[in-house]
Amino acid sequence: MTHALLALLFTLSLHAQRSPLAGTWRLTGADEIRPDGSIVEPYGANAEGLLIVDDGGRYSLQIFRPDRPKFASGDKQKGTPAEYEAAVKGMSSHIGVCSIENGQLLFRIERASYPNWEGTTQRRAYQLQGDELSYEIPPSATGNGTISRSRWKRVKP
Repeated sequence: MTHALLALLFTLSLHAQRSPLAGTWRLTGADEIRPDGSIVEPYGANAEGLLIVDDGGRYSLQIFRPDRPKFASGDKQKGTPAEYEAAVKGMSSHIGVCSIENGQLLFRIERASYPNWEGTTQRRAYQLQGDELSYEIPPSATGNGTISRSRWKRVKP
C-alpha cells in the first residue's frame, strides 16, 4: 500500500471512533424540576459552565454560580463556614469518560467536586440535536424527587 492510502485509512478509522459529543460545549441552562412541577435555578439565572469532550470520550465538566461571594480574608484556607458552603454549593465539577450507550448518556465519573459521585457511572436521558445537548439527572432513591437538567451548546471553532 502507498503511504497516502495508509494515511487515508488511518484518518478514516480515527473519525469512525470519534465521540459524537467531541468538542467544547458552553452551558446554556442548569435547573431543577421539583416534584410539584416548579423549576428552580440552583446555580442562578446566569449559570456558567463548560463541558469539554475529546475524540475518545474523556471529559471535563464544570458548572458555576457566577455570583458566589468572594472570601473576605482573600485566603482560600481561611474561609468562614458560610463562605465554604456557598463555594461548594455554587459549583459542580467532574471528570471521566462519557459515552452514548443503549440510548442513554453515560458519565463514568473518576473525580468529582461531590466525592460521593467518584467511581460511579451515571445514566442520563439525553437529547442531542445538532449542536445542542441536554440531559437530565434522574431523582435518587433517597432524594426528594427533584430532576436536575443541564443544557449545552457546542462552541464553534
